[in-house]
Amino acid sequence: MKPELKRLPVHVAIVPDGNGRWAEKRGLPRLKGHQSGVKNMRTIIEYLNDYGVKYVTLYGFSTENWARPMEEISGLFRILKERIDKDVPKLHRKGIRVKHLGRLGELPQWLQDSVNRAVELTRNNSGMVLGLAFNYGGHIEIVDAIRRIVAEGIPPEKIDEKLVSDHLYTAGLPDVDLLIRTADEVRLSNFLIWQTAYSEYHFTKVLWPDFAKSDIDQALLAYSQRERRFGALL
Repeated sequence: MKPELKRLPVHVAIVPDGNGRWAEKRGLPRLKGHQSGVKNMRTIIEYLNDYGVKYVTLYGFSTENWARPMEEISGLFRILKERIDKDVPKLHRKGIRVKHLGRLGELPQWLQDSVNRAVELTRNNSGMVLGLAFNYGGHIEIVDAIRRIVAEGIPPEKIDEKLVSDHLYTAGLPDVDLLIRTADEVRLSNFLIWQTAYSEYHFTKVLWPDFAKSDIDQALLAYSQRERRFGALL
């Protein structure tokens, strides 16, 4: 049974860590961990949707992850494509809209095609917005935003925080209210660094493939009990 909450976050961002460690603890190849982790994403997305959370952003692959062995990267890409092709039609029927965040053009064409199909299929949905941060980096996002601003010829005196926000990958999305990170990691890792300036953080030791609905309950309950001041005094 869901706990009673004082308030619900509008935008939840998740860094789903621990897939590799989950597999290694079981004597399995790391890709088995990624497979279980990606599969778990749909369960958590649907549960947050049941709660009524309007925006969810998942960190699937960072621009720094290219430093991993290519065999692992290729395997992760294949797993992601399979899950997108299988799960997005089901999310579509729930009214969820998919939005890609990151440099899509640097991914293999077959993965780009899969992401683009998901975005196009769900484009007109009015339910939860699901952000897939894949080939994403917070620093690069800001660099790309600055490049777009310069390319548009906007004079310096016209540049303010709203203008920058409107040129980020997350344009049109609210800032993050709650950021959840699993696997006992307590850093942002270049994820949504602009959008999490006043986010509440929830860190857990649970490895992502084991992260369950009860863990979402705990995270949302903890969030609802915090007093958000956004820099103001009580």
